[in-house]
Amino acid sequence: MSTSKASRASTATRLARSFATVVDTKASGIKVAAVDNGQPTTAVTFLVKAGSRYEPSPGVAHALKNFAFKSTAKRSTLGTVRESELYGGVLSASLSREYLALTSEFLRGDEAYFTSLLTSIVTTPKFLPHEYTEYVLPVVADESTAASQSPSTLALEAAHALAFRTGLGAPLFAGPHTSVSLESVKAFAKEAFTSGNIAVVGTGIDSARLAELVDKALAEASLPTSAPSTSTPSKYFGGSTRIDSHSGPQTVFIGFGTTTPSAVLSVISAHVAPAPSLKYPAAPRAPASVTAVHLPYSDAVLSGVLVQGPDAQSVKEAAKGVVEKLKKPLSAEELKVAVARAKFGAAAAVEGREGLVEAIGGNVFSGASASIESTLAALDKVDAGAVSKTASELIKSTPTFVVVGDIHTLPYADEVGL
Repeated sequence: MSTSKASRASTATRLARSFATVVDTKASGIKVAAVDNGQPTTAVTFLVKAGSRYEPSPGVAHALKNFAFKSTAKRSTLGTVRESELYGGVLSASLSREYLALTSEFLRGDEAYFTSLLTSIVTTPKFLPHEYTEYVLPVVADESTAASQSPSTLALEAAHALAFRTGLGAPLFAGPHTSVSLESVKAFAKEAFTSGNIAVVGTGIDSARLAELVDKALAEASLPTSAPSTSTPSKYFGGSTRIDSHSGPQTVFIGFGTTTPSAVLSVISAHVAPAPSLKYPAAPRAPASVTAVHLPYSDAVLSGVLVQGPDAQSVKEAAKGVVEKLKKPLSAEELKVAVARAKFGAAAAVEGREGLVEAIGGNVFSGASASIESTLAALDKVDAGAVSKTASELIKSTPTFVVVGDIHTLPYADEVGL
């Protein structure tokens, strides 16, 4: 076999192994998707439609996230931690605007225990008042404080609020003056922890085996049945805001939103703010950094760049360069490079568990099987005409422009060409 043919065959094999098959559990009706690439460890994630876009009031989803792995009808908080340690497992919870993700990572062979543990978290949580006061609220406060001191986090939070207002615009963190009651958290959990709002994603395990374990665990503790939660369909607005901050680098976010996600946006993002080809460049870094931000959601996308630097002037110059690049038509070579970068970014993202779960999560609720191959194929179809048309439409729309830092010296949107 020639070198080129061998390379193509190897690529095809790797892509085929990246398929995630979505199956329905027989008893519970919960959708399950898993990818087994032969790794020595396994991870199982319960994805719950309990992201901030679904919360009834600000901060409730953030509090619910921090109630993960606390006391249940089966185990105390200490019992959960001790037992997991004996197995060598790692438990974690994360919150996005769409999902609450409860994850366990462990050695192959221990999947029955950890699937049962995760199931108990969503079926029999106790929501004890003393745990809420002593453990949950202090962590919520600490995470909110840390977020308020991060210019990039502040910029992205403000950008979502401007871009979508409600729904996807809801904050990920409880505000310093936000009052979240235990009863509101319990009520939100009761609505979210139902069969229609939960999907299970696994890596290092077969889909059929994972579905079997989920059914077995749910046979011991039933899960209420309901239709999936819904929120108001996203609508893009855009706008501008300035946040005075005296910690961290001077920061500007320039973004655009749309409710029609497409591969073209990924290519534009890769072109406007490409990742460096050299991890350790010989030349000194530019005074201001430009980082691509591409955040696809189930019914919208927020795409743009985060510009950060030590002073307002360097940030302004870098931001102007980004806007100029967005307005300028791509040459054939630039398009080829941008597509290649977008493909590499998409492929690299699903090599890690977090990226793989994120990629699969968007499909599992709809029952559609996901593969990196389909993503790469869509990027290959992007042409110069589509890029020019989409870029032109973005420029004509209202941008999302956020400034964090010295608001007296950082630029306004019109000063960078918007």
